[in-house]
Formats: sequence, C-alpha cells, structure tokens
Amino acid sequence: MRRRVLLAAAVLCLVAPGLLSAAPWEFDPAHTGVHFKVRHLMISSVRGEFEKVSGKIVYDEADVTKSSADITIDAASVNTRVTKRDEDLRSPNFLDVAKYPAITFRSKRVEKGGNGMLKMTGDLTIHGVTKEVVLNVEGPTPAIKDPWGNFRVGGQATTKISRKDFGLVWNEAMETGGVVVGDEVEITIDVEIYKKPA
Repeated sequence: MRRRVLLAAAVLCLVAPGLLSAAPWEFDPAHTGVHFKVRHLMISSVRGEFEKVSGKIVYDEADVTKSSADITIDAASVNTRVTKRDEDLRSPNFLDVAKYPAITFRSKRVEKGGNGMLKMTGDLTIHGVTKEVVLNVEGPTPAIKDPWGNFRVGGQATTKISRKDFGLVWNEAMETGGVVVGDEVEITIDVEIYKKPA
C-alpha cells in the first residue's frame, strides 16, 4: 500500500509542472486595439479605431495552429477623432449601429505562413453580412513576465476588405472624378493575452 502511495506521489510530481503550465491565457481588452484606414477624396487616408473590444483567445503553446480567436467589437465605439464623421459612421449610411451593434470575427483555422507569419482564416461579420477573411498574423511574441508577475504574449493581425462586400455602399462622386470614400479598408488588430503564474 505504501509503495502505491509513493508511486502515485512520484507520478504527481512529474505531471504537476505540465498541469500548472496549462493555465489558460486571458484576453486583455485594455491592451487590444482594432484600427482601420480608408482613402478620403482619393488623395489622403482617414484612420480610426474601435475603442471597445472583447472576446476570447485560445493560445496553444505546444501547437499554435490549434489556437483560435473569437472577437466582438462594439460598432458604436468607432472613433476617428471627428464627432460628425463618427456620427455618420454610426448612422444607416454606414455601420447602422442601432440595427447592427456588433462586429464579430470567429476563426476557423490557423496555418503557418512564410517568414514566421501565421494565417488565421475566419468569418468576419459587419453590418449583418458575414464573409470569410484571412488575417496575416505577426507573432505570437515570446512570453514575457510583466511587473505584476503575469506572463504576456502579443500579436498583430492585418487584412484588407472591400466595404461594399459588407453592404457599406454609400458614396458620392466628385466633379473632378473619383469618389469621397474609398472602397478598400485596411484593418490592423493588436492583441495582448496574459496568464497568471502557476
């Protein structure tokens, strides 16, 4: 009986470090940002962000291709630093946040790309329209220990979409040619996750 107890204790000692290192990573919305850029009058670019982001990131340290992302963005939190423009973006002309309050991204698979990059494929829903998009992911970074003893990992994802694909079709033609708002939207997502020490 004593031999069995000692054997069980020895096995627990060997397995315990692996169990402790398997602590879940938590999504840090305070250090996560969703930014976008779109052409204005075909001569410059307008940049903006969404200030309220929530979600869940599953980060598999052993096999990063088994990781996943489930992100929800508060569409009304759009901020381009111009009040009237932000009100227009929230209106039925664009995001129609009263009818479509959330923008979501749900990953479906992660694959290794070139130069240490990852490709995360998933469903992006904007304005009630869902399209498959591919995020080019730089990272994840090596884990670091923050001043409070937590471990942190970061990454950046980028993609380009056509706003018209999501039903955001408002525009105005200019007398000199071209349009007021460009079709292509560049999106950058900076993500930070953390876990408490075992």
